[in-house]
Amino acid sequence: MTHYPILAIMAYFLGAFLIVIFGRNRAVRNTLGFLGTAVPLCLLIMLAKPILANGEIIAYWMGNRVPAGGYAIGIALEVDAFGLFFGLLIATAVFVAMIYSFSYMSHDDNEPQYYTLFLMLCGGVMGLVLSGDLFNMFIMVEILTFAAVALTAFRNTVFGALEAAFKYLVVGCIGSTCILAGTIMLYAQAHTLNFAQLAAFLPGNLNIATIIAYALLFIGFCTKAFLVPFHPLAADAHGAAPAPVSVLISGVLTKSGLYGIIRLTYILFRTMNLGTVQFWLVFLGSVSMFLCVTMALAQHDFKRLLAFHSISQIGYVLTAAGLATALGVSSGLYHAMNHTLFKGLLFLCAGAVLHETGTTDLDRLGGLSKKMPVTTVLFLVGAFSISGIPPFNGFASKWLIYQATYQKAVESGNIGFMLVTVCCLVTSTLTLASFVKVTQSVFFGQLPKEYEHVKEVPFGMRLGMGILAALCILTGIFPGFVQNWLTGPAARAVFQANGYIDAMMGAGYADKFGLADTLPVSFTSVGVWSPISWLCLLAIMLLAVAIVAITSKYDAVSKAAKQTDPLTLEALESATAAYLPTAPANPAPRYATGHAASGKYELFFGGEESVFSQVGGDDLFWGFKHNWRHYFKFMHELHSGIVNDYSLWAVVALALAMLYAMIIL
Repeated sequence: MTHYPILAIMAYFLGAFLIVIFGRNRAVRNTLGFLGTAVPLCLLIMLAKPILANGEIIAYWMGNRVPAGGYAIGIALEVDAFGLFFGLLIATAVFVAMIYSFSYMSHDDNEPQYYTLFLMLCGGVMGLVLSGDLFNMFIMVEILTFAAVALTAFRNTVFGALEAAFKYLVVGCIGSTCILAGTIMLYAQAHTLNFAQLAAFLPGNLNIATIIAYALLFIGFCTKAFLVPFHPLAADAHGAAPAPVSVLISGVLTKSGLYGIIRLTYILFRTMNLGTVQFWLVFLGSVSMFLCVTMALAQHDFKRLLAFHSISQIGYVLTAAGLATALGVSSGLYHAMNHTLFKGLLFLCAGAVLHETGTTDLDRLGGLSKKMPVTTVLFLVGAFSISGIPPFNGFASKWLIYQATYQKAVESGNIGFMLVTVCCLVTSTLTLASFVKVTQSVFFGQLPKEYEHVKEVPFGMRLGMGILAALCILTGIFPGFVQNWLTGPAARAVFQANGYIDAMMGAGYADKFGLADTLPVSFTSVGVWSPISWLCLLAIMLLAVAIVAITSKYDAVSKAAKQTDPLTLEALESATAAYLPTAPANPAPRYATGHAASGKYELFFGGEESVFSQVGGDDLFWGFKHNWRHYFKFMHELHSGIVNDYSLWAVVALALAMLYAMIIL
């Protein structure tokens, strides 16, 4: 059992190596890919009982070079409930993505190279979350970053693929450099790279060098999670990458960034007892949550819309983790798991649409439910889940996050946490609105004549989507099981840093540094399915809807502004369409066969010949977008798409993080 973690990591890299040698034969290649993802999943499942149920921690030293005289002398892996939780998420997502890839990638050239890079990325992320050594974590970050860059550019004939990969390479390398620089500075101070030993040394020895290292590591992991201001990278990468790669980037790679942030703040530096650090994480999570959902609402491309939603959901997780309460961390981890499931499902559904139609442009699609009924049903499961509709899993985790933020407001007496609750609800409302738009634009309405040949996707692709859809339902119906056996043990491990240190360095090692686990571990909540929960949810939803309605009220003033303001609705559509370079600025009517429509938004017409007006991606919620036109114009101008600007954002974010860290620590 002690060897299972290293075997799980090696299985990915060994599979990548063997595919390079024997991967020319499709049957052999698919077999190696299947085994390369199935074996790690089975190994980690076998660790669930001792680690998640019994609370054990596995410490594995490379070459059996155990600590001598209380000093770490080798590279080590350490697996507690927190690390295993993320390991299981990663292993599950990559296994499903591999099954989906067998059919989805069958018509692509250079399949062996695809599966090699695929397994390299998986091995890098798994090595990061199971590593007990800071420099080894950096090595894994480098592997996963370059594998992700190569996979983003894999379909290099797709418009924008090489550009997206280059942006990812530049900003991703900035993040990796930050992690390396922070690692070097910590080694200069503590003369060790072992995570447990650093966790014992750093809390009582903070100085300018270690504080700067803290900021460097924090920003480095933020780039991997694509948190604001690094969110444009996710949209570019998802828009160009194959659908299974989008699952890896959204459901796997972002989790490596979240894992690093939580390890850094809760265990390595133990700063989460400071209200200023809690504010830092909650503020960053809330901004990422709200800003990205509004950007998603303005998208015309299926995958780019899902990409912005992905970062919005990551914002939920960071917000909950920033509360520094057991319920907050547990609910955040619950949502991280759910995000991997429903966002993976949605990206696979988008890949199915692209596979059959050749496009993800919301203004060109429509009526696909007639030709792809299974994909439509599976998409609706994912859409209901991400929108927080019961009984799907997104509702359970979001509801627990609402409880956690409200509970924090009551316990701390800080009204700001109540505003965070409202922000979460408003974000969820906008998420639902966005997926109403996608559902109508892609799956319902009139079927374009050019897609009359479309058929359902192959069984392998449906199987991958079906597995994730089933998990979305099961983890929503049985939240008690998830909390008791998955997120609860993982959250406890986050608060029990001393156990992590002693498991690696020997019993009593943490006591030598005068460290104590002081944060309370209480998972008290109202529950998910109790009547009180539903009553409170209804009240908060009404408040959120009222806020959205007030901010988007269409009255005489706004009507006059529409007639006089140079930024008319048509100009707004052109501006928002610029997020997708291939989207036509003024798409021509596609279904008018008789009398011309008297207005763009007129849906029904008279006359002898019936005329149909398709509802496209730009037509729903146009009044809301009009009233928010100045905000959308600002966001459009801010997101220039120029890599120099995004690099500057990274430098500014690092400078602000350093300044804030030096003030609060």
